[in-house]
Amino acid sequence: MKIIGEYGKDELAILYVADMRNDGEHIVEFVESIQPPFTREEKWVQIVSTLYGCPAGCAMCDAGGGYRGKLTANEMLSQILYMVKRRYPDGRVPAKKFKIQFARMGEPALNPAVLDALELLPFEIDAPGLIPSVSTIAPHGADAFFERLLEIKRRLYPAGMFQLQFSIHTTDEGKRDEIIPIKKWDFAKIAEYGARFRENGDRKITLNFAPARDYPIDVGILKRYFDPSIFLIKLTPLNPTKKVAEKSLESLVDGCMSDGGIGKLTDELKAAGYDVILSIGELEENQIGSNCGQYATEHFDGVKLELRKEYPTADYTR
Repeated sequence: MKIIGEYGKDELAILYVADMRNDGEHIVEFVESIQPPFTREEKWVQIVSTLYGCPAGCAMCDAGGGYRGKLTANEMLSQILYMVKRRYPDGRVPAKKFKIQFARMGEPALNPAVLDALELLPFEIDAPGLIPSVSTIAPHGADAFFERLLEIKRRLYPAGMFQLQFSIHTTDEGKRDEIIPIKKWDFAKIAEYGARFRENGDRKITLNFAPARDYPIDVGILKRYFDPSIFLIKLTPLNPTKKVAEKSLESLVDGCMSDGGIGKLTDELKAAGYDVILSIGELEENQIGSNCGQYATEHFDGVKLELRKEYPTADYTR
């Protein structure tokens, strides 16, 4: 692995661009961050890539261009270990909460090696606060992945030491097909799996929405499928990627804050019994174009990568 770009501010977040196979073709991004006022010893977040690009082609994501295959488990672990050894050469991470998200470039459920990495991870680092996280669109045909994930969670990460997130974005399943244009689980199947996945002491399963104009979020539909005792709702900004501009998507989180649109939705969700996370801090990413896949895309587009020392992002927690 060769680091070809490094962006950021040590006391907030660092984004790395790496050539994993030293061939100029297998490029990924990975991130480490803290969240002031928390120190690194209180909470440390890493976000790693699982695919070289992504075949899903989601409407808001720049990671979909130039899919070049799957990372191996060792290649995923090498991202994690690079960041760990940079901070803690002995491999012992003292953070009370050490969250590793398999969520940067690539749909993790399309790569079974993610599961191998999860099996190996507790034996590669000494981290009592380790909380792995998988963020997924739940692609069709990945049933075996999710069954094995459930078994791994039960065996290695029980009692709240694992986080699962499904990307939903809209309750209109036809519109959802526009945003995520591959075959995937419907709401009923996500709900059924979630009911089996969350057991005593586990974290609630996150349903992630990046609300956009003309892509409705109907609380009644959510209640029909998703039990608030099992699922929580996360609302995030729709990042201004190249794909978002091409599709003319308009974010409601940063576009309608002044008229109370998101506040009204949040109130409705809470009234329906859901815990709601409104992740506004990620708007700061817009200042530097640090959204998933953008730097790797710039590399392939021939844009020279330059270190940006003043990296204002404090929240890399999707």
